[in-house]
Amino acid sequence: MITLKAVVRKPRTDGFFSVYIRIVHNRKPGYIKTNKIIDAAHIDSNGELTDPVVNEYCSMIIRQYTDRLNRTDISLWDVKDVLEYLQKTDEEVCFSEYAKSFIHKMEMEGRHRTAKNYKLAVAHLERYLGTNRLMFSLLTSTVLKKWIESLSQTSRAKEMYPTNIRQIFKAAIADLNDEERGVNRIKFNPWLKISIPKSDNAVQKAISAEACREFFNRPLPRTKMLSSLPELGRDIALLSLCIGGINSVDLYELKKKDYKNGVIGYQRAKTRNSRRDNAYMEMRIEPFIQSTFEKYLSDDTDEYLFNFHQRYGSSDSFNANVNIGIRKICQDMGMEKEDYYCFYTFRHTWATVAQNDCDANLYEVAFGMNHSHGFNITRGYVKIDFTPAWNLNAKVIEFIFFSDEKSKQGKARDLEESEDKLFRISKKMMIYARAYFKGKVVGELTDIGFGNVDEVIAELVKQLPKDIPTGCNVQFRLLNCDSQKEVVYERSKGKGF
Repeated sequence: MITLKAVVRKPRTDGFFSVYIRIVHNRKPGYIKTNKIIDAAHIDSNGELTDPVVNEYCSMIIRQYTDRLNRTDISLWDVKDVLEYLQKTDEEVCFSEYAKSFIHKMEMEGRHRTAKNYKLAVAHLERYLGTNRLMFSLLTSTVLKKWIESLSQTSRAKEMYPTNIRQIFKAAIADLNDEERGVNRIKFNPWLKISIPKSDNAVQKAISAEACREFFNRPLPRTKMLSSLPELGRDIALLSLCIGGINSVDLYELKKKDYKNGVIGYQRAKTRNSRRDNAYMEMRIEPFIQSTFEKYLSDDTDEYLFNFHQRYGSSDSFNANVNIGIRKICQDMGMEKEDYYCFYTFRHTWATVAQNDCDANLYEVAFGMNHSHGFNITRGYVKIDFTPAWNLNAKVIEFIFFSDEKSKQGKARDLEESEDKLFRISKKMMIYARAYFKGKVVGELTDIGFGNVDEVIAELVKQLPKDIPTGCNVQFRLLNCDSQKEVVYERSKGKGF
């Protein structure tokens, strides 16, 4: 049983009384304050309100509350639930305001780089629609599709920006809507009708060992600046290449406590908030780069390991200046502008040389680059021995700087390029394929006429034993007899086939 009544409580300092709607539910009282006030002359001896205007207004509010309560089951609610339900209005919600609070929470959690990307996405959407006060009701599927179309010429933003906006929408619906209580402040989810495009494949970044030797063993271009950006670019590129491809932000944020006995220990900024092991990595500083390493050490009064903080206000500014220096060297080398290197060139080069020229497998490369390589949970439990990564790093340095051997890869390929891109099939090519289950060949074919990998796998699936349980993995090994390239795919029964 629930009752609602207009009442007053204690007088204000000016002698007037604020008017409340008192709700009694399961014998527990609660109060919702109205915007009406009343004086003592309009309150009778029994505490009843006698002002007709106030009574008419309160009667209207009570009818609205009663109608809303009659449309839902409140039998298991307490009075706090009732008050919260009645005070949640259907007024329009501001997307821009919610996005600010959503991003601020990210920043409070230390996810500054992710928060920056979200800010860029929101700012772009606001510029497109010409207002910094976007309402959720304005962001229909039609409007958002047109906005996504405006991003079509970008390589990465066309996927990242809509994905970020969709995440904000998802969080807002969870926070502001309550289907159990009939509260729907956000009336619709436009993303159910929207397909977000994929970003373009990363531009080729890795270079050969020969190109590295040319880059690092040439005179620096002359400059009038006291602090030479080409020198900075070359040195930081060298540090990255010789410390397992470490990112510039991680170099920038290293502190003195992170360097002990010739080893740095750090948490990778990009993924430390998303991995159970906090993306922790240790890497030994090899003698080859010791002098370059010490060149940028900060003084004793600074908590940071390097003096980059004294020259650059943020890791982004630091990275930008490093890239400017690298480009100046590339320009001095007579390279075409579209072929200029960047800082990430040398991280990708470390990985490519390690795999192609130092006989490391992809697991070892991923470990050396501080990727979780599919063992995110396991890394959270195991006390890791990082010496295999140190040894691989030493091999990369040895191959590039202490030999004149040519790289096996020729034109280095990006490790992030998909296997489907590298393993091409046409209907004229002869394909030899086998299917394996628990190490045993359970399907085999040699034929032409396949247009893609899925067609080959589909043909092998026809040969698989019917008693393979759903959820079990089957390995498919494909050899292009013309190019002699071989790949292995794994599919799960019930999902992949």
